[in-house]
Amino acid sequence: MNALPARKLEDDERNAPEVEAAFEAVPEGQIAEIIDGELHVQPRPRMRHSRASSVLTRSLRAFDPPEDEPPGGWFIVFEPELHLGPRPDKLVPDLAGWRRERVPEMPDVAACTITPDWVCEVLSPDNLSTDRGKKRRIYQRERVGHLWFVDPGARAVEVYRLTGEGYLLVDVYEGDVRERLEPFEAIEINLGALWRM
Repeated sequence: MNALPARKLEDDERNAPEVEAAFEAVPEGQIAEIIDGELHVQPRPRMRHSRASSVLTRSLRAFDPPEDEPPGGWFIVFEPELHLGPRPDKLVPDLAGWRRERVPEMPDVAACTITPDWVCEVLSPDNLSTDRGKKRRIYQRERVGHLWFVDPGARAVEVYRLTGEGYLLVDVYEGDVRERLEPFEAIEINLGALWRM
C-alpha cells in the first residue's frame, strides 16, 4: 500500500484561532474539546459517571501494573487529552490505553498525539450524541483498535472492534455479570461493580 506524500496544511484546515483561544480559556471545572473545528464544553461528570470510570480503571490495573507483571502490556490513562489528526481534534475520553509493544514509553506531555489502541467513553445524557457520533468517527478515522461505550444508566457495556469496514459491534454486556471483554480477555471484569453507587 502506497502512502500519500505529506503536504502542508492550509490555514483553513486548522482550527480557527478564536476556537483555540476559547479552548485555552475554558475554566478548570469544565471539560473542553475541539471536535471537527468546533469547541465543545461540558461540566465535569456526575458521580455515577465518575464512579463507573474509577471502578473500570481499578478493574484494568492488572494490564498496567507498576511492575512488569502479567498480563501487563498496556499504559491505561484516565481522562487523557488527545490531539488527533491534522487540525487537530482535541478529545478527552474517559479512559484510553496504549499497547506497550507499540508505545514502549509514554511521552511526558500535557496532550498526547499518539493514537490509542483502546478508548472507553462513559455515556451520560450530556455527552451521548457527541460520543456516539462525532467522537466515534474520529476514533475510527484515527484507527483506534477498540472502542467501548459504558452506559451506567442502561447498565451495559458495548464493545467495538475496528475492521476494514469500520467498527464492528463485538457484543453488548448487560447487568451484573462477569465477562472477558476485548481487548482485555485475560481477566474477567465484574461489570456489576461499575453500576453500584
